[in-house]
Amino acid sequence: MSLLTQIFGSRNQRLLKQYQKTVKAINALEPEFEKLSDAELQAKTPAFKERVANGESLDDLLPEAFAVCREASKRVYKMRHFDVQLIGGMVLHYGKIAEMGTGEGKTLTATLPAYLNALSGKGVHIVTVNDYLAQRDAETMGKLYRWLGLSCGVNLSQMEHSAKQLAYGSDITYGTNNEFGFDYLRDNMVFESRDRVQRALNFGIVDEVDSILIDEARTPLIISGQAENHTDLYHKINLVPPQLTLQVGEETPDGKGNIEVPGDYTKDEKAHQVLLTEAGHEKAEGILTKMGLLPEGASLYDSANITLVHHLYAALRAHALYFKDQHYVVQNNEVVIVDEFTGRLMTGRRWSDGLHQAVEAKEGVKIQNENQTLASITFQNYFRMYAKLAGMTGTADTEAYEFQEIYGLETVVIPPNRPSQRKDRQDQVYKSNEEKYNAMMLDIRDCYERGQPVLVGTTSIENSELLSGILDKAKLPHNVLNAKQHAREAEIIAQAGSPKAITIATNMAGRGTDIVLGGNVEGQIKVIEANPDLSDADKADQAQKLRDGWQELHNQVVAAGGLHIVGTERHESRRVDNQLRGRSGRQGDPGSSRFYLSLDDPLLRIFAGDRVRAIMDRLKMPEGEPIEAGIVSRSIESAQRKVEARNFDIRKQLLEYDDVANDQRKVIYSQRNELLEANDISETIMSLRHGVFNDVVRQYVPEESVEEQWDIPALQATLAGEWQLDLPLVQMMEKETSITDEDILERVIAAADQQYQAKIDIVGKEAFGGFERNVMLQSVDSHWREHLAALDHLRQGIHLRGYAQKNPKQEYKREAFELFGQMLDMIKNEVTRMVMTVRIQSREEIDAAEAAMAQPHVENVHYQHADFNPNAAPEELLAPTAAPEQVEAMLQMGVKVGRNDPCPCGSGKKYKACHGKLA
Repeated sequence: MSLLTQIFGSRNQRLLKQYQKTVKAINALEPEFEKLSDAELQAKTPAFKERVANGESLDDLLPEAFAVCREASKRVYKMRHFDVQLIGGMVLHYGKIAEMGTGEGKTLTATLPAYLNALSGKGVHIVTVNDYLAQRDAETMGKLYRWLGLSCGVNLSQMEHSAKQLAYGSDITYGTNNEFGFDYLRDNMVFESRDRVQRALNFGIVDEVDSILIDEARTPLIISGQAENHTDLYHKINLVPPQLTLQVGEETPDGKGNIEVPGDYTKDEKAHQVLLTEAGHEKAEGILTKMGLLPEGASLYDSANITLVHHLYAALRAHALYFKDQHYVVQNNEVVIVDEFTGRLMTGRRWSDGLHQAVEAKEGVKIQNENQTLASITFQNYFRMYAKLAGMTGTADTEAYEFQEIYGLETVVIPPNRPSQRKDRQDQVYKSNEEKYNAMMLDIRDCYERGQPVLVGTTSIENSELLSGILDKAKLPHNVLNAKQHAREAEIIAQAGSPKAITIATNMAGRGTDIVLGGNVEGQIKVIEANPDLSDADKADQAQKLRDGWQELHNQVVAAGGLHIVGTERHESRRVDNQLRGRSGRQGDPGSSRFYLSLDDPLLRIFAGDRVRAIMDRLKMPEGEPIEAGIVSRSIESAQRKVEARNFDIRKQLLEYDDVANDQRKVIYSQRNELLEANDISETIMSLRHGVFNDVVRQYVPEESVEEQWDIPALQATLAGEWQLDLPLVQMMEKETSITDEDILERVIAAADQQYQAKIDIVGKEAFGGFERNVMLQSVDSHWREHLAALDHLRQGIHLRGYAQKNPKQEYKREAFELFGQMLDMIKNEVTRMVMTVRIQSREEIDAAEAAMAQPHVENVHYQHADFNPNAAPEELLAPTAAPEQVEAMLQMGVKVGRNDPCPCGSGKKYKACHGKLA
């Protein structure tokens, strides 16, 4: 510690000192507010709202608002916020991260800044890790908000659209990070502004902030629709990996590495990647040739076979790196991903790049079609859009640098209400898994016999089931808590502090329920209180008996040493180990923890196994004897630091690439929002039209050129053929002697304007305006989808530019910018062409178009644009049309049309049911 820190205190201590002054001010108001009646206390909310509306800042209101919220909590829940919870509330209000240990009451702490910030009327989002917690917290904390006169909503997946709008319209909205992110993307895919659900993003409080902003930030949120079907190919390619063998060891340029067992592919567990060797390429080519997938003598890397390589690597990764009951489970004939951080099932999530389909082929379940990205955003870029963001968790300090670097969030460590009594014992390292499990079994049995509850933390479903089998053999009763028993988990964890309780749990992140020593009686008391057959006296009597019984059990568990934590292996992140430890020793309770490791654990095997094994061999340690030394624990921690640093680099890399797409996303989405909100977009359409015809004319009549350089017949033919604009330019040239290039441009634009105006005169401005808006939205959406796919492909191969001494990120930015420019040009051309070639259709044609549009254009998306109304007035019956040769011309220009996209001819039918039949 530096001399200055000793004198002035650390930044954390100075902040706590500053907040402590405000705590005194809040506590000074307590006697005054205690005297108020319920009605007088509730009247404070409208008074506060009025003061905010009159320009008073929320910071000035803070002491009074916090005092009101605390007093309301005492009356509604019989719970008074501790001083440390008031400090936590201030940290959140000032847009920082509050690190508060498990059991310190983070859920109640969040009510303070939520109440204060909701007074502005702009909405507060409280973000949790799963629907169960969102619903639970909205129900329990909603009582307090409603009592204070604020509305509280919950935003869940699969909710009705109207219910979602209602939830977002509330003063305080609870929901999951995924749902908030997906709603933002879906809002930018709607065709009517009234269909949007979110308001402007004002203030977000993220619960379990490390889990959401760090663990889940490695993968972006993606909304996708189904692309073309390659089911047969996946089944055929799935037969290749079992015929290839793994190579052990690898030759390195420095000569230190050698091939121990030759094979067809190498596996890099650190990078989670596989690579074919020379021999493997030849063998794979031979197998694929025999299957008839590769022509005789052709190479895998011929341009025609690029997709084959993609499928082969997907199958190889599925077989070599992804394992059942560890990375995924098979349920109801579907492959469901398991979240590596929380051990929960991630229903509805799919791996990209064909990996999910390869795993489905491997497991022999039904293969679902590959997905096409319709919209995507990373959590980093979504949460950075909030005007103010704050977060709370039990373990943020180890990641404080990343929070500051990426989100600009400062971490404040808040001291516990009562000092922790937990004893964290030294790790024990065994030579083999068998020895490790035997030692754990002795520890668990000892606790069981003494009546001490035990929580066993595992890193995968596979390990928890293996351990459960060992405990069954030892006849030790226990509960298993993993992703397969979602509904019971809160109930099980609430009772995990009962005497003799043994609970096995995959990763403890995001469980959100406290483990109370002696078990949790509140649940049973709630059942009694909800029983209509009992009188109030009976209810109170039975509740008191339960509480007395609990106190006896609580004292028994405390005497046995509190909750004992057993870790079966170290996680790759120190933070997750701390989360597991933090389950014990809440609110000053006693407790203990110990991690049991073996040299076969992934972390030790990859980073420190050989060194520790050599020490054990040198010391000739007998079987079953562990190493228990600080040097080993320190080397494991340094390995964890390396992995954390690597994961940080992965997230930062993802963010740097997504920042490019993010700038473009903002442009497209703000353009979309302007389109949705504008009453009249004719000016936008006019500037597009003038731009397009300027480009067309300048192609044949260059600027400031002489007559000999002009190609007037070609210009006239193009205008007539592509734009249905009949303009006798050749005759005009013959008649008039002095005509300039500017004159020609003006006449073409005037003729285009005239033709456009003629359409409006026939059908009316309002009907045509609605049609124009839909055309533009559809065009923007379909090109944006294609653009996202192009960016994905660009990103996959961009690292190869490094070999040409170019910075891949700069190259990506440059090319992405060029692609974006091309996309805007294509939108401009397409919209103008559609509007210029439109004609009014008959009722029969509209009915046919309606039937074709009754099915959604893209599957897996919640909101489509509205179907045609069969009872519409004739002026509304508009649809563009174009000649088949124009569609052909568009396709030859390289405009890619998906089978389920609207046909470019504008019939309103899908491409496959229209000109796609001819293709």
